[in-house]
Amino acid sequence: MLPVDVHLIDGTYELFRYYFVVPPAKDTEGREVGAVRGVLSSVLSLLDGGATHVGVATDHVIESFRNDLWKGYKTGEGIEPELLAQFHPLEEALAAMGVVVWPMVEYEADDGLASAAARAAADPRVGRVFVCTPDKDLAQGVSGERVVQLDRRAGTMRGAKGVVERFGVPPESIPDYLGLMGDSADGYPGLPGWGAKSVSTVLARYRHIEDIPADGRAWDVNVRGAAKLAATLVEYRELALLFRDLATLRTTAPVFGSVDELRWTGPRPEFFDLCVRLDAGTLFKRTQALAERRT
Repeated sequence: MLPVDVHLIDGTYELFRYYFVVPPAKDTEGREVGAVRGVLSSVLSLLDGGATHVGVATDHVIESFRNDLWKGYKTGEGIEPELLAQFHPLEEALAAMGVVVWPMVEYEADDGLASAAARAAADPRVGRVFVCTPDKDLAQGVSGERVVQLDRRAGTMRGAKGVVERFGVPPESIPDYLGLMGDSADGYPGLPGWGAKSVSTVLARYRHIEDIPADGRAWDVNVRGAAKLAATLVEYRELALLFRDLATLRTTAPVFGSVDELRWTGPRPEFFDLCVRLDAGTLFKRTQALAERRT
C-alpha cells in the first residue's frame, strides 16, 4: 500500500483571507457568501491537485477555554459582521462538498489542526502531514520533514529546519517563544524587554522557560542586557508560564478516529442545492467532474 498524504486546512484563516481578497457576492437569499465561495474553490483546487485525504478545522465560536485563563485573550469583538456571519455557512458548505470538518467550540481551530496532525502522524500508513496555514502557532507541531506547514498562498513549506531558520528555535520551543514574546493577534503581551532576537538567542540555548538560569550572568549566551532580562523573567515568571500555556496547542480535540475518514469521495447530494443557493454553478460542475475522475 502506498503511503497516504494528509492535508489539514485552517478553515478560519482561509475564510478571513478570502473575505479580504475576493469581491463581495450574495446568495439567493441576499446574504454575503463571497468568502465561502472562495474557500470552497480553494479546497477544490487542493483536491484537484491530487490531495486525497483532507480535513478542515474551524472556529465554530471565537471564544475558547483560553478566555477563562486570560481575560485579554482574543474574542469576536471587532470582526466585521458580514465575515462573522459566514463562519457557520462555511462549515455547512464544506460538509456538503464531502470534506470532513471539525467545528471547534471548547477548543480553537489551531487545536483541531494540532490534534489531527498528531493523530495522522501516529498512523504508519501516513507518508506526510501537511498543515495548511502560515500561523506561527502551528510551527510547534512540525516534526522533521514528515509533519510540515504548507503556506499555499506563498507556495512555501516549512519543516523542522525551516522552523529554526524562521524563528531561531526548534518546534518544541515555539510555545516558550510565544510565552516570552507574546502574541498580539491572540491578545497576550509577552514579557517587558523580551524581543525576537533575545528570545530566540536564549531559547536556542535553553529550549524552555524553566531551564533559563535566574541569574543572567550565568547565561551561556551573548545577549545585551542579560541581567535585566533575567530579572524581568524572575519577576514575571508565572505570567510567562501562563502565556506559554496559552500558546501551547492541545492535541486532544475531537477530530477523527481513522485516517480513512478523511478520504474525499465526492460531494453529498445536498451539494447541488447549496451551489444553486450560492450561485456557484461552475463550482458544482468542477466538483462533479473531479468526483467522476476519482471513481
